[in-house]
Amino acid sequence: IYFRDLGPQLGWTMVFFAECIGPLLSYLLFYFRVPYIYSNRYAFTSSPHPVVLACACHTFHYIKRLIETIFVHRFSHGTMPLRTIVRNCAYYWGFSAWLAYYINHPFYTPPYGELQVNCALVIFVMCELGNFSIHLTLNNLRGDSRSRSFPVPTKNPFTWLFFLVSCPNYTYEVGAWVSFSIMTQCLP
Repeated sequence: IYFRDLGPQLGWTMVFFAECIGPLLSYLLFYFRVPYIYSNRYAFTSSPHPVVLACACHTFHYIKRLIETIFVHRFSHGTMPLRTIVRNCAYYWGFSAWLAYYINHPFYTPPYGELQVNCALVIFVMCELGNFSIHLTLNNLRGDSRSRSFPVPTKNPFTWLFFLVSCPNYTYEVGAWVSFSIMTQCLP
């Protein structure tokens, strides 16, 4: 058996905080158009398009994840190496900045109609509720004992996706981001 020092470690709660706070703050930097992101002429101006809905959805998603980290998720005593956290944070923060750059850009082209935005918003909200429901269901699997059980659908209709897939929280996550892309008409 070989042992290797993985360097400094952080607990899972701190990992989730680091991964979620960055996208939340980086998106808001682009939304409020702080200087040096776009030309100085657009500094601290607001978009003439209703991008506030995209900002509200993005902010809601990451605040929901932070709340789930505090109140819903149960973490083992495991840790993650600091260099892995840096890589994960670079992905989350960079991707958030990438999509925020285009959605909040002064030359952003909004979706063609309200129907597209409203339908995508409804799907986004349903997927976020479904994701939260699945996380609650998975949290309630383990009681006081150390025994493990398999998740099963409950009376909550959002959990019925367990009939079709084993990890519906990821299905809802993908659905939320696809609907966000349709709502903003922005591929990143």
